[in-house]
Amino acid sequence: MNLEFLQSVALSVANERSAKVVLRKIVEGLASEPNVALARIWLTAAGDICQNCSREEECRVKNRCLHLVASDGHSIQPGKVRLNRLDGNYRRFPLSTQQASSMEATGKVGFIGGTGKAVLLNDVAEHPKWLRDPEWSRREKITSFAGQPLMFRSEIVGVLAIFSRAVLSSNHLATLRAFSDNAAAAIANARAFEEIEQLHQKLELENEYLRGEVREVHAFGDIVGQGSALQKTLQQIELVAPTDTSVLILGESGAGKELIALAIHERSRRKNRSMIKVNCASIPKELFESEFFGHVKGAFTGALKDRTGRFQLADGGTLFLDEVGDIPVELQSKLLRVLQEGEFERIGEDKTRRVDVRIISATNRDLKKEVEAKRFRRDLYFRLSVFPVEVAPLRNRVEDIPLLAEHFLKQACRRLGMPALPLKQKHVLQLQGYNWPGNIRELQNVLERAVIKSGGGALQLDLPEVATEEAVTWMPKVETANNNHEIRTYEQWKEMEKANILAALRQTHWKVAGPGGAAELLGTKPTTLASRIKALGIEK
Repeated sequence: MNLEFLQSVALSVANERSAKVVLRKIVEGLASEPNVALARIWLTAAGDICQNCSREEECRVKNRCLHLVASDGHSIQPGKVRLNRLDGNYRRFPLSTQQASSMEATGKVGFIGGTGKAVLLNDVAEHPKWLRDPEWSRREKITSFAGQPLMFRSEIVGVLAIFSRAVLSSNHLATLRAFSDNAAAAIANARAFEEIEQLHQKLELENEYLRGEVREVHAFGDIVGQGSALQKTLQQIELVAPTDTSVLILGESGAGKELIALAIHERSRRKNRSMIKVNCASIPKELFESEFFGHVKGAFTGALKDRTGRFQLADGGTLFLDEVGDIPVELQSKLLRVLQEGEFERIGEDKTRRVDVRIISATNRDLKKEVEAKRFRRDLYFRLSVFPVEVAPLRNRVEDIPLLAEHFLKQACRRLGMPALPLKQKHVLQLQGYNWPGNIRELQNVLERAVIKSGGGALQLDLPEVATEEAVTWMPKVETANNNHEIRTYEQWKEMEKANILAALRQTHWKVAGPGGAAELLGTKPTTLASRIKALGIEK
């Protein structure tokens, strides 16, 4: 093992950008020297298997240790076994700051990693206490051991060690010192490149998600309305937003659950980080794990490159699980684990990653019934629904319809490049008389369609006729003089509507539904009348 040989190995990894490739090429290059029986690299990292580690009693520094990350060599035993395993008794070594005289307590590798001092054993047979497996050394005819710390910017990042079948001298140790400095720099550079690439991918995905949020979430604009139902929801938002409590938003499709989630995020301490959305209803069952946790290249057919999962992408921020009730029950346990422990593994990777993510979920399903039907895990339900927030459907927010309609009308005109169109009282009555099964999303679509159909002329709403008839029949006939309609304000119309409904209720002795009820008298549906009674604050 001479200087030229080590230089050739160093050159082979100088321009590599993958840490795995750099580590593999270093040990493979060293092991290609005929006299080198085994070459290994350990890197310092956080303790991860402390409770199950065979060297737990030896370890004094519980939060960091040496992890075996690369190994290569050739056995001289029958079968020519390749010595490239990363598991077993040597996969972790505790760091030691003890003197060389006490090295046998933690081993050669732990001593080098803890002190930054090199170790050379010219004749391993003379140092049996320093050998973890003397029998293996005898079988493989190991003569010498040399180990150097991997130093980068005055910091010990790991240990490089070789077991040789030829005698190693102090000159070999000095040459290995120069090589280990180059190796440490190559490893650090590759790690930096990988981190930059991961950050680049994360930024690209964040931009993609944020662009989607601008298109989908902000298409609804700000939260608009002044009604009692909305005010109650906003009060709940103010209460829970500053905490890290899991929130479950309940409501019908199109009611604005995503806007509520965004409002919670923007009022939280995580507001300067991303809110990442996962639409659980749109993810194929076989891709759930990859979507949530990510995967490494080659983990499965079609995994052509590493992918960052949504949990990692949302680290430090908020993860919004829309339509959470659609997650397959067999995958809910994996979601529960990361919610409880903040840990997960990417598909095809054995490295455990930790994340700090706040969970906001939403559903239009009755999750309690889903739990009873065993389609949703009870423990996951309780984990998600620490603070439930219910979003009222639009039919129960009739008093907010004028403000919402005006907002969406201006928005649609601006987006479509049309001149501003006025929202007249007859339009408000039409909109308030409709039951809105599609909620706010349907209201937005109705107004956008009306703007397109208007062609710059008068606004014409495309709603079922029954809705218009229901709205009109509630109202008393307006007296006319000389065929000129008297103009009334919206508040006056509301007072007239309230008086008209009260008159119908008194006449029917407050019977709303059924034959002879107020709904029949007014010519409207009982459910619609009930919504108007609630919206107008009418009490018996």
